[in-house]
Amino acid sequence: MTIKPIAAFVVATMMSVSCFAQTIQEDFKPSSLNQPGQEYPQVNSQGYARFRIHAPNADSVRVSLGLGGRGGTILTKGADGYWTGTTAGPMDEGFHYYNVTIDGGKFNDPGAKNYYGSVRWESGIEIPAHDQDFYALKDVPHGNVQQILFPSKSTGAPRRAFVYTPPGYEKEKSKKYPVLYLQHGWGEDETAWSNQGHANLIMDNLIAEGKIKPFLIVMTYGMTNEVKFGKIREFKIDPFQTVLTEELIPYVDANFRTMANRDNRAMAGLSMGGMETKMITLNKPEVFGYYGLLSGGVYAPDDLKDKAKPKLVFISCGSKERPDGVKKAAEDLKAAGYNAVSYVSDKTAHEFQTWRRSLHEMAPMLFK
Repeated sequence: MTIKPIAAFVVATMMSVSCFAQTIQEDFKPSSLNQPGQEYPQVNSQGYARFRIHAPNADSVRVSLGLGGRGGTILTKGADGYWTGTTAGPMDEGFHYYNVTIDGGKFNDPGAKNYYGSVRWESGIEIPAHDQDFYALKDVPHGNVQQILFPSKSTGAPRRAFVYTPPGYEKEKSKKYPVLYLQHGWGEDETAWSNQGHANLIMDNLIAEGKIKPFLIVMTYGMTNEVKFGKIREFKIDPFQTVLTEELIPYVDANFRTMANRDNRAMAGLSMGGMETKMITLNKPEVFGYYGLLSGGVYAPDDLKDKAKPKLVFISCGSKERPDGVKKAAEDLKAAGYNAVSYVSDKTAHEFQTWRRSLHEMAPMLFK
């Protein structure tokens, strides 16, 4: 054994430890996603999260949220029966799902609002982002997100979708609009893009700034959660493709003022919704003119060969995912003559801040 490898190991270990040795600023404030009147969970200016759970008879309490690979955050019991703990380091900016394990049982944090993810309603926390202004609730004209129930003969039951209509839609009765069909990821449902993603606020702000051509967004359940996590390759697109292209799109075109043609119709999705987008756009290139994969894979030139040419291919991911693959895919598509754009969200992973930013980048490029 030589000295140099040992020295290198010691230095690397010290550097690793020092990454988490920063002084925690005691400027914690309640998360913006807390239930009314609840003080915890809290976040500070550095992105740390602090939790406080009342469980006087419990023997152990752990919060799933924490640094990757560290098993979440273990809480410590106080004499008052409250368990408290702070994440080992700062979290990525934006929205995070989490849950609480008390003596082996999984529960939601009673102080936080719930959001549908991981095939269950999970607690949510928001780490304030430096660029959160683009999805902030502002004093600008707002669109409307409405629930629709549409018939589905293929599934034998009515189905639900949410439709965003831009400001002025109700007043300008003769104006027609393009449509983006926007899909959630595995474990989520049709509420995700509005509740977690703030898609409506992103659109409102872009429209108010004059940066985009107003369009509708349709969000429906992608039938993704019938396949268990880890067996995604077994997912069959046919049932959802039928619901989307043969039932939902005709319903939307019949009941909303849409520009019902390929050049004014886009499809995009995050994660597994991106996988659905890729499958359906390749199977039905005559239906959609704009494609968006948000942490949802890539297209290769051979995928699109001999098919109706898309007007735009948008591919994105977080910088903590696989940005090189996304960039190369766009470069290859450009070299093959396609209008392809890549986008990488800085310092984020497979999470909603990546997808919020991706929608914000993609929206102005649609329907040009």
